[in-house]
Amino acid sequence: MSGIATCLRPWTVAAVTSAGLALCAAESAVAGDSNVPAGEEEPLPFDPAPPIGPALARVAALTVLGRKLFDDPALSASGRMACASCHDPAHGFGPPDAAPVRMGGAKLDQPGTRAVPSLAYSQFSPFFDEHHSEEDDEADGGLDGPAGGRTWDGRVNRGREQASLPLLSPHEMANPDAANVVAKVAAAKYAGDFRKLYGKKIFADPAAAFAAIDEVLEIYQENPPEFAPFSSKYDAVLLGRARLTEQEQRGLAAFNDPTRGNCARCHTSRLSARGALPLFTDFGFVALAVPRNKAIPANADPSYFDLGLCGPERRDLAKRKQYCGLFKTPSLRNVALRPVFFHNGVITNLRDAVAFYAERDVKPSGWYPTGADGTVRQYDDLPAEYRANVNREPPFDRGPGDAPALTEQEITDITAFLKTLTDGFSKTPSPVAVTGGEDHLVSTRRGLQ
Repeated sequence: MSGIATCLRPWTVAAVTSAGLALCAAESAVAGDSNVPAGEEEPLPFDPAPPIGPALARVAALTVLGRKLFDDPALSASGRMACASCHDPAHGFGPPDAAPVRMGGAKLDQPGTRAVPSLAYSQFSPFFDEHHSEEDDEADGGLDGPAGGRTWDGRVNRGREQASLPLLSPHEMANPDAANVVAKVAAAKYAGDFRKLYGKKIFADPAAAFAAIDEVLEIYQENPPEFAPFSSKYDAVLLGRARLTEQEQRGLAAFNDPTRGNCARCHTSRLSARGALPLFTDFGFVALAVPRNKAIPANADPSYFDLGLCGPERRDLAKRKQYCGLFKTPSLRNVALRPVFFHNGVITNLRDAVAFYAERDVKPSGWYPTGADGTVRQYDDLPAEYRANVNREPPFDRGPGDAPALTEQEITDITAFLKTLTDGFSKTPSPVAVTGGEDHLVSTRRGLQ
């Protein structure tokens, strides 16, 4: 069978994208095609309706291979860091412990700068768009603002692009280049699986092989039973298969109430108009001004600030000052499994994370440091010139001396509700949940806040 036929017949999920087709074409060139005369390559794509059985079998094989890569520490410069080391399946594919950042590099002595984001449900995120706008029955219409992308700052769009970041990051898996990663995969026990799926000569071209590695990781990380099962108690409730307790019901009411938690403003909580289960994120960006985390080594430098959308990791929007301090709204699915919260991991308790929303501006001394002059250094992790970007919508629409938008009991109730978002309540995934990406692209907030 020709190299390109090996890649595309049967098809993979990724192969039907333009990037997937390009990868297959590159693989064909590497593998050679003894059945097609030079200059008469078979046109792409092939049959508009490939056989479903072989196609699913290929996706299954790629998923198994992707899992092997995901769990393999040999792909790192240290030989001790795998993708799963940071994205722990037991913690919703988020960080495994309460350390604010992970230690990586060739000697595992290089600290990161941000808390590990969850990979679960990230496949539903739209591509980054500065003016993403979508009408939705949860919103009040006319919404316009930045949304989408992967990571805390949305700097990549596809799962394969996200997968390449840690492989090459100096403070993560720390490979010097793509060829180094390819050499490690070529020497692995599963190298034969790559050759079987992508052609015998796949490793002859490091660029094509690295693209294949990223594709395999992407396919695995978009495997619904593991990364998007929609099997929480709340999913069962929405499908009429379970009921919330009285406390969980109170928590949901406070979560949705625009005058109390107002959480659903960004973390959408109800079925879409077409019945898709909610993702508990609108994929937008917001400046919450969480306290500076002194446990992050980079923060020892008083001139260093992580400004999210405008840098330093993302560089293309560095001059867009209205974006400084904005970070992507994460999904709250499996949030009770996270040991750290927000982009800098400054809070390590779920109830405290909820309380921060209620108390940030009415009790700032409980969250921010106090200077020698007795002044509370509110918003201490955001330079003064960018503080106009800080979100002021409820529950942040009040100040010192005002009553918090949430009572202590309501904070406890919301925390109880959030625990119903943990997958595993139902034994089988909810098939209704994966009926099309459009249903999950929910509106962004009004303006930039």
